[in-house]
Amino acid sequence: MSTTLPILLIFGAGYVGEAVGDEALKRGWQVIATSRRPERREALSAKGFTAIDPRDAEALSRAGAAATHILVTTPPDAQGCPALNALSHLKAAEVWPDWIGYISSTSVYGDRQGGWAFEGDALNAASLEGARRVRAERDWLDGARGMGLTVQIFRLPGFYGPGNNILERLKAGRAKRVRKPGQIFNRVHISDVVSGLFASMAAPRPGAIYNLTDDEPAPAHEITEWAAHRLGLPLPPEVDLDDPSVSDGMRRFYLDSKRISNARAKAELGWRPRYPSYREGLESLIAGAE
Repeated sequence: MSTTLPILLIFGAGYVGEAVGDEALKRGWQVIATSRRPERREALSAKGFTAIDPRDAEALSRAGAAATHILVTTPPDAQGCPALNALSHLKAAEVWPDWIGYISSTSVYGDRQGGWAFEGDALNAASLEGARRVRAERDWLDGARGMGLTVQIFRLPGFYGPGNNILERLKAGRAKRVRKPGQIFNRVHISDVVSGLFASMAAPRPGAIYNLTDDEPAPAHEITEWAAHRLGLPLPPEVDLDDPSVSDGMRRFYLDSKRISNARAKAELGWRPRYPSYREGLESLIAGAE
């Protein structure tokens, strides 16, 4: 499907979806985004998005039929990916978007005990959320083959950016240092996620899977300590992983230890992270550049 004005449908306009939509608006695209919350739809509309309730089947059907590009960021639930079922009408309507991107997670790899993980590796998710991502990826790729759609999978590690970063948590006194010997993982600045997705939109590859991560895996406590020193703030308390103050989400985060390769995205998309490590990314936030 082609049009003089690209139309991006974002299924789930959270932190990632909104950032991608902001960039699309800057490029002169029309952006349609879903949210179940009325106040969220109002905020998106105020920015120039066309905001719809995903439970409005008629509005969603019209949006899907009009979209040249579709980005899915909603996490899967026990029934699978909610967007896949909601957009299943595309085949019947003989609608063929130029590009569909599904946002997944590097949690699908499971624990590599500090070793490297590549897109072609066997998946071994250690958490329920990771296992659901594995299923959702499979469902999207299988569905794409059956429907003739150009679907790409993007596996993200922990992402950060304006309003969502260790600097904010340190300033608010909410940061903690959890030490787990040998623990290491990647992260990625939100602007690098956005640039990677648009690089893929410019060069779609049906069935492609990409890791979008920074270049330098590092333990979480190292980032926290660097940020505290950089801000001139005291180091936050060090706690054990089983401490009651540690959230379930943080415990899941520490289930896996791995280094994520971004070589395929670089080779196939010509993509390079603007912020190759946490240092450049956090410096940009301190300077207010992003």
